[in-house]
Amino acid sequence: MSEGGPVLDADAFERVAADLVTADADLARVVADHGMPPFWSRPPGFRALVLLILEQQVSLASAAAAYRRLRERVRTVTPATVLACSPEELRADGVSRQKDRYLRALAEAVESGALDVDGLATLDDEAVRAALVALPGIGPWTADVYLLACLGRPDLWPVGDRALQVAVAEALGLPSVPDPAALEGLGERWRPHRSTAARLLWHGYLGRRARVETPGDLLDDLV
Repeated sequence: MSEGGPVLDADAFERVAADLVTADADLARVVADHGMPPFWSRPPGFRALVLLILEQQVSLASAAAAYRRLRERVRTVTPATVLACSPEELRADGVSRQKDRYLRALAEAVESGALDVDGLATLDDEAVRAALVALPGIGPWTADVYLLACLGRPDLWPVGDRALQVAVAEALGLPSVPDPAALEGLGERWRPHRSTAARLLWHGYLGRRARVETPGDLLDDLV
């Protein structure tokens, strides 16, 4: 357990997922059709937040490609190396002007100490959200996915995630895709294990489209 609360690791995910599948016929169908997902995670820190900003409102593949080009340019993605890139270089890497501004604001906050990115793991969920959404370009979706994928919090439910909205509609056979408010209510059936339910539902969403989760080693340095 971190100071910020319990952490969902691979062993806990396996146990909780098995319990959810046993208790919930809709999740059981997802696993029957697509298998049990591996436990994926991303190392917490500045690089993960860079990737999450790049993933906003684009496909995982598109964001991963932009991150790879950035990483190839700077070798090690740090606040200093991001700030050293010109707008033209970032544009060539596939970073929009808006996301350029967001990445620079993040890099400046981490470099100045305004955001203690390593210290986020010691905070509770609401305090992490507050620290992150104070930055330009980081909203509830980015904060929630960081909590879920990087800090391993067990009961995150990113209602603003379009893939999760569609995944729930497909898994539950809903007549339309739920909006964030409706998705919040639908997620109550899986509390306090909504992070595990989200992982199962995302897995079904990607499987139905022959896509895969972004590999965790994308955030490794190039040497």
